[in-house]
Amino acid sequence: MHVTMVKKQLENGEACRKCVQAEELLRGRGLWGKIDRVVWAVEGQSDSEGMELGQRFGIAAAPFFVVRDERGDEQAVVSTLSLLRELAPPLQPSASASALSPDEIDSLGPKLSASEPAEIVRFALSRWGRQCAIAWSGAEDIVLIDMAAQTGLPFSVFCLDTGRLHPETYRLIDKVRRHYGIEIEVLSPEARALQAFVRQKGLFSFYEDGHKECCAVRKVEPLKRALFGYDAWMTGQRQDQSPATRGDVPVLQLDPSFEGKNGVLAKLNPLSRYSSAQVWQYIRAHDVPYNELHERGFVSIGCEPCTRAVLPGQHEREGRWWWEDATRKECGLHSAQPPKPPGLAR
Repeated sequence: MHVTMVKKQLENGEACRKCVQAEELLRGRGLWGKIDRVVWAVEGQSDSEGMELGQRFGIAAAPFFVVRDERGDEQAVVSTLSLLRELAPPLQPSASASALSPDEIDSLGPKLSASEPAEIVRFALSRWGRQCAIAWSGAEDIVLIDMAAQTGLPFSVFCLDTGRLHPETYRLIDKVRRHYGIEIEVLSPEARALQAFVRQKGLFSFYEDGHKECCAVRKVEPLKRALFGYDAWMTGQRQDQSPATRGDVPVLQLDPSFEGKNGVLAKLNPLSRYSSAQVWQYIRAHDVPYNELHERGFVSIGCEPCTRAVLPGQHEREGRWWWEDATRKECGLHSAQPPKPPGLAR
């Protein structure tokens, strides 16, 4: 295999930021030596070698890579992470999936609480691999996906499709899938329970009697079903998201609400100590995909009928279930006692 890396040279003579990050990632993995050649796409010079390669493969942005196999066939790879998977097979977890004991929680908790989020993610994937799932719903969770992808370790990702998400969110699901070259399991509510709920209570009952029943059918039940197949899961919860309900989010815990494949389920919140500003610093620094709605004043994004933009100075959770009391702004995914799906007449 012969690999050519195409970098973009800016008018000031420096490499573009994404090209620098790609090289740092390759060096950090010990794979820089597998790049056989570097050529430059010089800004404003259409006849530079890199620009000509871009035109040949129909690629407008750098960095990208041209990979030639033993037969001489060439293909362009636009994702550095995809190239990493070609250059080196994913590392395997150091141990088979296993449940955490309360004693391990006590010993590991303080150590992980003092660690950086990326180190916490690496710990989880080193222990459980694909048996650790990232539950994606917001910008924080895509940060976790980015950190996980950079470890080279196997992991799983799922998201809950309630049937009421914004169109922008559906587009983002596919964008993230393509950006990282990963599979995303999209979970839907149990059809018969949802049909019964809508038949009895309509599509907007939550405006009158609260969101708990709707969330129990559309979110909690699918999550419970999904987690039963894993040993651990990661979420992007932060302590400052909701002081009333998330003020004490541990970095590591035994899940108090859901069961995993072996009964107990480890739950990790690597961004527990992060602020919103730190999350967005990471997103900008690493070019992490994010929901278009964030550019229109939406901070915490859930289902379309239950989410709205917030004004400057408002807390991010004020845009969720705004007609309810602040202490009730949880859907049950992270509550000590998640709501049970309503008992509906069949």
